Amino acid sequence: MKSFYLTDSGKIRDHNEDSVIIVRNMNNEYLMAVADGMGGHSAGEIASSIAISYLAKHFNDTFVKLSKQDAVKWIRQSVSEINSLIFRYVEDHPESKGMGTTLVLSILTKDYLLFGNIGDSSGFVIKDNKIHKVTYDHTLVNLLLTAGELTKEEASCHPKKNVLMKALGANDPIDIDIFDCDMAVSSILLSSDGLTNMLDETQIEKVLNSDIEIEDKVIKLIRKANNRGGTDNISIAYLIRDKEGE
Repeated sequence: MKSFYLTDSGKIRDHNEDSVIIVRNMNNEYLMAVADGMGGHSAGEIASSIAISYLAKHFNDTFVKLSKQDAVKWIRQSVSEINSLIFRYVEDHPESKGMGTTLVLSILTKDYLLFGNIGDSSGFVIKDNKIHKVTYDHTLVNLLLTAGELTKEEASCHPKKNVLMKALGANDPIDIDIFDCDMAVSSILLSSDGLTNMLDETQIEKVLNSDIEIEDKVIKLIRKANNRGGTDNISIAYLIRDKEGE
């Protein structure tokens, strides 16, 4: 396996509210996660940091050769605890009211590949050199698109494009969408919407299929997003599987 993650403030924002991590435990199992925080007074940065810090420690401490069914429970319980931690922080710090975070994560073991998602950060896989989006964005515009009330063209430039229908710290109780993914993939990509709002899937796919090192692919994606405006923080977690999948 090769993995690399990076976050960048972008061209417009004066600080970074994203958090990102890739963790490998002693059993060669991987957790990848990206959180895109929201809220003023650095509150978004705190919310995303709470989510990623908890996941990283909890994965190392408690995720040991879990079955797929137990891994799904682990994800749901982890998300519930993160949500509680964020609400508790707001209770203790009223000035941070309204803070929250998206979360997209992936867990890869030798037996299964799972994705989880809340909000509009995205999870992709590359299979046979083609990119496939695994997750579903919890946005108002995506809801209208799915209902047939908007076309793709209308959705792409809708004034309420970034209105979230679900986020950690905004909904209680919270439920995370979980996706059981085909293992026959060559790589996994997680990103905040700072990437996907600037580059379409074809542009992302072209970079990931290029013959450069993994670090250079991630850096190139961030540079391209910045060149197209860099209107938001940009975070990427990327993992390339060995050819034999081990």
